[in-house]
Amino acid sequence: MDSETAAPPRLRLENIVKSFGPVRALKNAQFDLRPGEIHALAGENGAGKSTLMNIVDGILQPDSGRIFVDGEEVTIASPAAAQALGIGLVHQEIALCPDLSIAENLFMSATATSGRLLMDFGTLRRRAQEVMDRLQPIPVDTRVGDLSISEQQLVEIAKALTLDCRVLIFDEPTAALTEPEAQRLFAILRDLRARGMSLVYISHRMAEIFALCDRITVMRDGNHVSTDPIAALSPETVVNRLVGRELSRLFPHKAQDLSQKPPVLSVRGLSDGRRFEDVSFELRHGEILGFAGLIGAGRTEIAEAVCALRPRTHGDIALNGVPLTQQSYAGSIRSGVVYLSEDRKASGVFVDLPIAQNVTALRPSLVSRFGLIDQARERSFADALGRKVGLKRGRITDPVSSLSGGNQQKVGIAKMLSVNPSVIFLDEPTRGVDVGAKAEIYDILRELASAGTGIAVISSELPELIGLCDRILVVHEGRIAGEVADGPLMTEEHIIALASGLQPPASAAA
Repeated sequence: MDSETAAPPRLRLENIVKSFGPVRALKNAQFDLRPGEIHALAGENGAGKSTLMNIVDGILQPDSGRIFVDGEEVTIASPAAAQALGIGLVHQEIALCPDLSIAENLFMSATATSGRLLMDFGTLRRRAQEVMDRLQPIPVDTRVGDLSISEQQLVEIAKALTLDCRVLIFDEPTAALTEPEAQRLFAILRDLRARGMSLVYISHRMAEIFALCDRITVMRDGNHVSTDPIAALSPETVVNRLVGRELSRLFPHKAQDLSQKPPVLSVRGLSDGRRFEDVSFELRHGEILGFAGLIGAGRTEIAEAVCALRPRTHGDIALNGVPLTQQSYAGSIRSGVVYLSEDRKASGVFVDLPIAQNVTALRPSLVSRFGLIDQARERSFADALGRKVGLKRGRITDPVSSLSGGNQQKVGIAKMLSVNPSVIFLDEPTRGVDVGAKAEIYDILRELASAGTGIAVISSELPELIGLCDRILVVHEGRIAGEVADGPLMTEEHIIALASGLQPPASAAA
């Protein structure tokens, strides 16, 4: 019997329609998920992927359409109803209680619904540690608020693994993970597939989709575009379907021979006495410099120390040969060295404030008269910078929350540009951004570098660093483990070997 007709789809969605006011987010969307497969769901931000999966999880209700689980039509009225049907969702946005421990977060649902007056917390902690150890051996008594963003994402994934699910939906699960952490997750997902679980995998990362998934469904503008076996497609074909046009290249051309260019930023012997020590590097004019390394290696902390967001105990920093002695981020901004956080919604932009106020937030005096904000001047200034970064928006007075992830990131970049910086550190600049917006952001960064702004990019996505950067510094346990220039040594294998503290492979070292 043909495998496609041997059993009904584990999950089937037919003609799903969903509107939010006048905006139709889903237009007769279609999707099916077979038993024991990993099915990618791809589309640009705003394509309707998350809306569709939120309907499957009972968070949203469709305006019309039908949902089937194992051939039976169902109504999923709530997340609890979805879980009763064996459906779980790992959200892209972290939804944990920061003041509780990892163990308490993992089994919060179980303890809330158990009906017991007394819980066996020893057993819960033991079970929680077993689940966490599959991803990363973090002690489960650790308070979630003390974890990094990537560690919190691992806890979010572990929480889903504790559920008794037949269908698990992962929405951008590796957005905050390093390559080794992602590979551990992939091994778990393949094991779940082998045991008959059905997995939906939402991602913008083509390399992950083609390495992991069996089929892929592409959505665009709330519509179903195509569903095909992965083996029948190329990444280029998928990207073209995603954006609805041919995208000839993702990364801009790199700079030519920067070895003789003077440094715009020089760092010597930098230490913070805790997370990193004796860090030295230069960022040259016209260059995009990458920082690679495992989570916890110290990449973000180095950038924070350079920008005076973190105190340093030793080291010298010079901008265009002039020593920097700033003791605060405000002083760093005045000097022309700025930092765009990896946590876009918490500290990169102010999502509930208007676009115009975000763009001018670093130096409101630029649009002030006699100590008061000149709103017309503010809007004009923000509009000009928005056009410079290709911001797609409604009104300049709309809140940043009204924008897609890629356009929110462009607001963050515009905010950095508002102070005419000499150096910009960007931490995970394309996290949660679709492929079309990624290409636009890469072009913006290359144009800024070509115009003389020093660009430093911290990223856990190695293809991004390799495709974008002229040089990559690899950080291992708080030290620079190696420098990789553009050329035959700039490979994922070489970078991972350095990041893991291993000797580079003989072929790469030759």
